[in-house]
Amino acid sequence: MKSKAAVTSQSGTPFKIEEIEVSEPKVNEVLIQIVASGVCHTDAVARDAEGLTPLPAVLGHEGSGIVAKVGPGVTSVSEGDHVVLSYSFCGTCTNCRLGKPAYCDNMMALNFGGIMLDGTKRLSKDGEELSTFFGQSSFSMYAVAHENNVVKVDKDVDLSLLGPLGCGIQTGSGTVLNKLQPKFDESLVVFGVGAVGSSALMAAKIVGAYPLIAVDLHDSRLELAKELGASHVINAGKEDVVARIHEITGGGANYAVETTSVPAVAIQSIHALRAQGVSAIVGVTPETNINIFQDLLAQGKSIVGVIEGDSVPHVFIPQLIDYYKQGKFPFDKLVKFYEFDAINEAFDDSAKGTTVKPILRMNH
Repeated sequence: MKSKAAVTSQSGTPFKIEEIEVSEPKVNEVLIQIVASGVCHTDAVARDAEGLTPLPAVLGHEGSGIVAKVGPGVTSVSEGDHVVLSYSFCGTCTNCRLGKPAYCDNMMALNFGGIMLDGTKRLSKDGEELSTFFGQSSFSMYAVAHENNVVKVDKDVDLSLLGPLGCGIQTGSGTVLNKLQPKFDESLVVFGVGAVGSSALMAAKIVGAYPLIAVDLHDSRLELAKELGASHVINAGKEDVVARIHEITGGGANYAVETTSVPAVAIQSIHALRAQGVSAIVGVTPETNINIFQDLLAQGKSIVGVIEGDSVPHVFIPQLIDYYKQGKFPFDKLVKFYEFDAINEAFDDSAKGTTVKPILRMNH
């Protein structure tokens, strides 16, 4: 079938809305009418980093929509269901079977390699195949995904809001709720309060972490962080971050969540910890030099890497929606909607920090 999609043909070029062809869903696959799709930094990285994803491609990996058709063997969703699309995983490797699909042995191939689970592609333009991104390619009016990464959600919540739960928001919140699991009154600091960091803050607020500290360079984001539950905020351009955290916590934080991908900030997240503290790194951080003895061993500190919030999307995304319904997880405060044709504006606003979480509405 025909679909309007944002096609990325060359690295570093703006998105171009074009007509593509979407194949019928195969065994265990689902055709989704995309209602909306979140804009994530990972999409920008794939657009600009030559060689990360084979081009031409249709990017987008925070889609939400309505099931238009199911392929043979699909049992988890039916036509007309509301769904959120998350990351792709094989479901059969050891980590998947242990309930850790974010660490699937085939994670890179299925999410960045441009292929579906069977090793083939579903998108094309003028006879040329297009790569799929994260098993969904949600920058399109229609998408095909394996049922592994299709999560059925309640119909009583605005579907256009829900796409970012599939990646950025579950990454931040899951890092806190699934991986770090702070106890009531344990301290936690979040470095970078964009969509991922703000989601970590909201999750930490749910479990009663305190002090709950937000660090950023933008006062507007720090003001929002206070609204979302931060007990203290630090502008990294105006204060000594590590010294201030030690002052607030009386010796260092129990936990840190580092979202910025900046090596110097990753080091700060370690230095901000108390003895036996843990820093969770979720930003795609390049080579970083640390002194193992001074930074970690001497005080029994730990660094952990966390992918996709260590979550099982079919379990965790409905939990986040329940928290939202209860007023405990107001992620809608992060969102600004854009028309699909304004996709390049949405990415520009995200890069400048003027919008925390852009969402593209398809408007069929």
